[in-house]
Amino acid sequence: MNESINGRHIVVTGGTGALGSVVVGMLTAQGAICHVPNTHAEPPANFPHAENPNVRLSHNIYLADAKTADAFYAEVPELWASIHLAGGFGAAPIEKTEPASFEELLETNVHTSFFCCRAAVRSMMAGGRGGRIVNVAAKPGLNPRRGSGMVAYTTSKAAVAAMTVSLAEEVKARNILVNAIAPSILDTPANRAAMPDADFGKWVSLATVAATISYLVAPANEAMSGALIPLYGQS
Repeated sequence: MNESINGRHIVVTGGTGALGSVVVGMLTAQGAICHVPNTHAEPPANFPHAENPNVRLSHNIYLADAKTADAFYAEVPELWASIHLAGGFGAAPIEKTEPASFEELLETNVHTSFFCCRAAVRSMMAGGRGGRIVNVAAKPGLNPRRGSGMVAYTTSKAAVAAMTVSLAEEVKARNILVNAIAPSILDTPANRAAMPDADFGKWVSLATVAATISYLVAPANEAMSGALIPLYGQS
């Protein structure tokens, strides 16, 4: 099998965010063509790949809506991989968690992953080429005892983990490999601003996460599927 992703079409949801920008940069450096849905009408001002010829930005894409997700994926030719970084975080005791906040986490974490997985699988099955899917769980999603004070978030990420494993079993015979990464605290500017007194050296670097994702979507990955990969660093 050709082990290069050069020229292959890859969807990266959340591709304009801190982690997404690093992932897009790493994949396009290897020659991949990245299709990046953007919720807003314009790309964020700090998105570094807006002029990259291997980046295809699509605006006003709300992936928690099934029809929108289907229409977006229908425009991606010869889809090889779909990486689902779009999501959200929330922390609050359960007695202070409003229904709207719980629903928002389900939408941003579970619905977007499910609808993107569904659309990606449909495209990959139609093309008959196989493919790769990567979801994002989280440390509390794998170990719910670490989710105290963030029950709604933990529930949403546990659902993503279960979705990943069950889908991997469903599509493995079609050479569609489905995995998820499960980070703890990522070393992002937003997290540094929110936790200025933390030991940043214990957090997980974005480059490390991007390199893991890059391997998971590579044609060279012919065996790993249904894995929930902990990326905890020292945290």
